[in-house]
Amino acid sequence: MGLRRSGVLLATEMPVTEEPIRSAWRRLLPLAALLVLAGAARGEDRAPPAHRLTALYPQDGRRDLTGADFDRFRGAGILWCRNPDGVPQKAAAAWLIADRSTVVLNAHNFRDRRLAATRAVADCYFQIGGRNYDFDPDSLVLGPAPGADSLHITDDWAILRLHRPADAVPQPLPEPPDLPVGDIALPVTMVSPAGHGNYRGPSSLERCAIRRIDPPTEDAIRRARHDCNDGYGGSGSGLFDEAGRLIALQSASLAMNSRSRFDIEFHYGSALLFEGGLLSALRGRVGAGGRE
Repeated sequence: MGLRRSGVLLATEMPVTEEPIRSAWRRLLPLAALLVLAGAARGEDRAPPAHRLTALYPQDGRRDLTGADFDRFRGAGILWCRNPDGVPQKAAAAWLIADRSTVVLNAHNFRDRRLAATRAVADCYFQIGGRNYDFDPDSLVLGPAPGADSLHITDDWAILRLHRPADAVPQPLPEPPDLPVGDIALPVTMVSPAGHGNYRGPSSLERCAIRRIDPPTEDAIRRARHDCNDGYGGSGSGLFDEAGRLIALQSASLAMNSRSRFDIEFHYGSALLFEGGLLSALRGRVGAGGRE
């Protein structure tokens, strides 16, 4: 995997100036592109109460998932993790893909932006179809290359193996999306089985669009910039094209809960396409019967 810094998950710290920090913050905030994790550990708890039911953009077309939606997006599941007191908490979206033992989700559920461990696999489990399944704790495969020192949008993926196969139908193995680099207008559906901290329902679905595909960076994976509403807890949401094919995995969004208009450079959502190293890893799992 390459180590190019194509868009780190969090903005770097602002330099200290001679002006008071508060004053500097007010002046720089409108110009800052602040990337926040869409669903890091207990992210909803970090969102100020006044913002928990706002949205990323002024328009918000999200609705609850229905039974028909779960029938269509069959691999939709939820990552649950126990807090330090041992209480299970909903953490993020996760997907059963290609076989009944393989789960795909974001790397930032287990590593911070500097790749330090934030939680153990053994503290988490996968829920799909109302049933809970433990992971094999030693099965974690992370997108960042060995020796990498930062987590980026395009390597923010992880694969885990379930201790026993789920009694559920997985999403088909994705095909690499045939999308050009540059500005596009591709209608998609964001499916968020774990919901969002800024949405009242337990899960959500929204029709939205991918607006730009960036050139490939880490491990030959490209970032898709989109205008889908996101919120804390929404990481790992799936982006599906009009044919119902899973093409991208949500990673992070700019200025969460800001209700600002979409801006292709300063205020957008980021997802990584199912291609490059991620797709190769999934194909390897299928070839090994889910045990690689």
